[in-house]
Amino acid sequence: MKKILVVAAHPDDEILGCGGTIAKHFANGDNVDVIFLTNGVSARNLKKKSLKKNINKRRNAAIKAAKIVGANIPYFLNFSDNQLDKHPLLKIIKSLEKIINKIKPEKIYTHFDNDLNIDHQITNQAVITICRPQKKNKVKEILFFEVPSSTEWQISRNTKNFAPNWFEDISKYLNKKILAIKAYKEELNEWPHPRSVKGIKSLANWRGATVGYKAAEGFILGRKI
Repeated sequence: MKKILVVAAHPDDEILGCGGTIAKHFANGDNVDVIFLTNGVSARNLKKKSLKKNINKRRNAAIKAAKIVGANIPYFLNFSDNQLDKHPLLKIIKSLEKIINKIKPEKIYTHFDNDLNIDHQITNQAVITICRPQKKNKVKEILFFEVPSSTEWQISRNTKNFAPNWFEDISKYLNKKILAIKAYKEELNEWPHPRSVKGIKSLANWRGATVGYKAAEGFILGRKI
């Protein structure tokens, strides 16, 4: 049994980025934990009562999605949504590091750094800072995932776009991924939005087609020891 960790900025990023791979890990007998840095809701213009209700709804959706793909009940750090840049990076790192040290994962999946969303960028920075390759560090592998309607919407001034060099065949688990993302029904849009059921399926089919499978999730290998 391998210890796998997914570190995501918002509840739904974990399914969008690697939901099929989580289900695959579970089927292989691995133990999968998920950490969310923000509640994914507080940046919205909501009244206090409505905000609390929506935070709870998003949290419950995350727990439901985790059960569908076979992950453990997630950890919620509850930093401000879409405002991670307003918190000292050291504070984010220390909060996240406590849980990572407790879990002692061998492999971590997290955000690609050149992403449009500031929370995704900072999550990536926090993870790679914590996972510096030191002897005491148990993390041997870091993979970066893409998030539809965020990663591909970044307009880069350089050539550092998301170009996956690691693929997981999720042909048997695409239905699980779609079922799990439907737990976040309020976050889904109508086609042709990238974050629609058809958009998510299309991306999985395309990533699969590029490597000869029916469906896949693409990653960038950050480091493997």
